[in-house]
Amino acid sequence: MQNIIQTDVIIVGAGPTGLSLAVQLMRYNIDFVIFDQKEGVTELSKALVVHARTLEIYDQVDLARKAVAGGEQVQKVALMHDGKISARLDFSDFGAGLSPFPFMLVFEQSKNEHLLDEHLQRNGQAVQWQTELETLTQDADGVRAVVKTTSGERQAIAASYLVGCDGASSPTRQILGLPFEGSTHPRLFYVADVQMEFSGEEGTAYPVLGHDSFVLIVPMQDEKRWRLIGNLPEYEDQIDREVLFDAVEPKVKQLVQLPLEITTLHWFSTYRVHTRRAEMFSVGRCFLAGDAAHIHTPAGGQGMNTGIQDAYNLAWKLAFVLRGNVQDSLLATYNEERVANAKRLLQTTDQFFDVAASDRWYFRFFRDNILPSLASFVTQFSAAKEFLFPMVSQIGLDYSDSSLSQHQQDRIFDVKAGDRMPYFLVNGENVYDQLCNPKFHLLVFSDEQQNYEYLKPELDQYGDCIDFHIIPLYPRVVEIFGTHQPFKVLLRPDNYIALLSPNCSLDDLKAYFREVLGLVS
Repeated sequence: MQNIIQTDVIIVGAGPTGLSLAVQLMRYNIDFVIFDQKEGVTELSKALVVHARTLEIYDQVDLARKAVAGGEQVQKVALMHDGKISARLDFSDFGAGLSPFPFMLVFEQSKNEHLLDEHLQRNGQAVQWQTELETLTQDADGVRAVVKTTSGERQAIAASYLVGCDGASSPTRQILGLPFEGSTHPRLFYVADVQMEFSGEEGTAYPVLGHDSFVLIVPMQDEKRWRLIGNLPEYEDQIDREVLFDAVEPKVKQLVQLPLEITTLHWFSTYRVHTRRAEMFSVGRCFLAGDAAHIHTPAGGQGMNTGIQDAYNLAWKLAFVLRGNVQDSLLATYNEERVANAKRLLQTTDQFFDVAASDRWYFRFFRDNILPSLASFVTQFSAAKEFLFPMVSQIGLDYSDSSLSQHQQDRIFDVKAGDRMPYFLVNGENVYDQLCNPKFHLLVFSDEQQNYEYLKPELDQYGDCIDFHIIPLYPRVVEIFGTHQPFKVLLRPDNYIALLSPNCSLDDLKAYFREVLGLVS
């Protein structure tokens, strides 16, 4: 065995979650080793959708524009029954005013992995491919992993922390002895990427609902390329039987009842849907993220996006602890915040999935008789959009119950501690453009009657942990926050609100850093 490699963080798995964690740690100049037993980034499309919150995260490292350019925006949804369109939903600019990315983007997993891996390579980092975790031990001082390459060569790696991003069958989770409890949906589902002659409109997805089955037809970027997702109830009692794509094409034609011809099959897989999560996402110095921590139904395209947000949440906490800025107790909030999110997510996606795929009579009645009218009605009203878009796009995810969210003074505001920083324009520019530095952000919203520059020297005691911005009380700011009076907001490095205060002194900020974070000045 070679000499032991020393690093700060070991990342097991280089899918979207592991690659995202590496990209985030790089922002904080944290050393890491990332490896995966695969030969390289996947060439299979797999997960399909990137939501607004993920694009906001990508934008901080200048990757969002590349993703948008390489993807396909879903502009419309045409709900179909019995060969006819029963409802048309306009999703173009669905989240206007709520995010700089007010749309749903089809940007499949293979493209995400290439995007993130190429970013690492441009910055001098590389994944160790064809390398698997063999053993893992930890103590109060650190973590030690032994990895093995396909040639049989072994290498020991020592680090302060380890993060298992190694998928639903996670060896990391198994070594840590964490149960992965949940259930398996009894129905059989398929996913296929095809070239297809189909008279569908550009940028339009087609959910086609039948009596006991469905198919979702989603446009992909390449010409005449579509993703098909559906179920095969006739095979549900034949667990061991291999299902070929030959069984799928007639099923799709039977449901759609419109001319279509599949000319090329790029990828096809069948699966049963699992809903599972680990009870805890951390043990000692080891953490789980992405599918290693939680898996759920594909409803709403939440899986890949949730793993990326796991990484985003964990990265800044690891960085601040490793740099000696804060007490290591901060790391407990990863488990606190992301387990709670996973519980909500599993419940929500299960409910959505029942509506779309259950064969119970009341769900069938709802799909056939109520859903078309309800869907058309809902998407016509801005209030409905302001409810639906944050939920689906994950910008509405909050950490209001987190110990990092201080509510003592937020009762007068329409926005609360734990919320994502709302999106608005500052002098015509995206407010998030000012919040890209990987640190805390103090924002003072000023009526311009007082100069708050005097606060800057007082922040020097926190070194490079915080930056400072003065923003006018624009009408949109007043509308969002619900106050005409000057106030301040402290943002965490992941741009979630730590505290709001109508008092623009720094007393409560100092108390937060001292008592909540245990900041080492």
